Amino acid sequence: MLIKQSFFSRSAIEVAPELIGCTLKRVLPSGEILSGTIVETEAYLQNDPACHAYRGITKRNAVMFGPAGFSYVYFIYGVHFCFNVVTGDEGVGEAVLIRALDVGEDGGEREGESGNGDFRIAAGPGKLCKFMRIDKSLNGVSLFANSECELTITKCLSKREIKKIPLTQCRRIGIREGKEFLWRWYWTGNRAVSVRNKS
Repeated sequence: MLIKQSFFSRSAIEVAPELIGCTLKRVLPSGEILSGTIVETEAYLQNDPACHAYRGITKRNAVMFGPAGFSYVYFIYGVHFCFNVVTGDEGVGEAVLIRALDVGEDGGEREGESGNGDFRIAAGPGKLCKFMRIDKSLNGVSLFANSECELTITKCLSKREIKKIPLTQCRRIGIREGKEFLWRWYWTGNRAVSVRNKS
């Protein structure tokens, strides 16, 4: 079931935990399909010093200030890409970073990657983008338009099933400022979570 744009048109703090259990699907130009279950997210708000939108709109972060439900992809440390979902009201820069996917046995059709037991192949923002082949060409694409889009987020679990997912809420990682906010959520006990909360 495709998620409507209204789902994303809320605060990143509301959207982030509710994305866990949803499915991220990537359709390659060849027709090959890759997918995984979202198991870890982080919220970033405009008044948050760790957020790219904190100092206002720029050419790099302009997508964050656009309508909700679109992708925000950026390159970090000159090494890897990170994939985010724009949330909130248009004109306010905020987004949810998708930190990890559980690809399980249904994570893709590439032999040797999805079915070999390497369930941590998308455990982390960079690894996720590498596995899903997400790069800057997917910056600003709709995640909710239709099932034929290059990149979509769908709900494969019922509301009841999603509510039963055990969540851990803790501090975000890999940032220098805003460490005090408990704006990271992950599926407690899931094998694909990037880093578990030590406490």
